[in-house]
Amino acid sequence: MNLAPAWCEALSRDGWDSLHWSTVGDPRATDRTIVEWARTNGYVVFTHDLDFGTLLALTQDLGPSVVQLRAQDVMPGSRRNPVVRVLHQFEAALEAGALVVIDEARARVRMLPLRRPSSDG
Repeated sequence: MNLAPAWCEALSRDGWDSLHWSTVGDPRATDRTIVEWARTNGYVVFTHDLDFGTLLALTQDLGPSVVQLRAQDVMPGSRRNPVVRVLHQFEAALEAGALVVIDEARARVRMLPLRRPSSDG
């Protein structure tokens, strides 16, 4: 819900099947509800909200994959090309289960489940 519905059209132009949550679920739904829907229906969560990564870390779930866009300007007009590049670059990881973070300088991927750092020495 925190990214514009215009992203759906922008991603569709590059072959990515996408839906905005407002067209499939309650706009007041919890993050957990959105995650469950995405997992059940085979979708990746594309968000500007850090809570989805936190939820994956706390639950250590194997999916769904989450792509976090961390930038000041999150409109498709300015961020579409870098996002599409990263989606292609990490497509296999997203299919396997991953958290991909895209910021203005780079993209990083962590495979699921997210493990907490060991407290051993």
